Formats: sequence, structure tokens, C-alpha cells
Amino acid sequence: MTESLSPIPPDSYETALKELEGQLQRLETGQLTLEEALATYQRGAILLGYCQTRLTDAEQRIRVLEGESLQPYSPT
Repeated sequence: MTESLSPIPPDSYETALKELEGQLQRLETGQLTLEEALATYQRGAILLGYCQTRLTDAEQRIRVLEGESLQPYSPT
């Protein structure tokens, strides 16, 4: 089984993001066969969904910690 078809979920958001970046680089080379490109795209979509879910979960946890009132970010 190729890496792009791996059904194994990532260990963390950071791992998923790193793998997603690698999948994007593979697609951008233009050197993949059609089947490889489709499999790479499919794995990328899975990783993107995982990352979006993790970010939504983190936002919900922050909302709980902040009493449901998220404040605008302002770097200091």
C-alpha cells in the first residue's frame, strides 16, 4: 500500500499538517500518474478533514475556557 493510500490516522495535528504539505508537494511536481495523483488527492482530503476537525475541537475547548466569549486576537 502506498503512503498516499494509508488508512492510518495521523498521530497529531502537526503530523497531519506535515503529511498534508508533503502530499501537496507531490501533486505540484506533476510527475505522478493519474492513479497516484488521485490517491494522493484522496489522502490529502482525509488529512485536511482531520486538521479541520482538530482545529474546530480546539476552538470549542477555548470557548469553554473563555466562557463562550472568544476575544479578537491582538498581538502584543
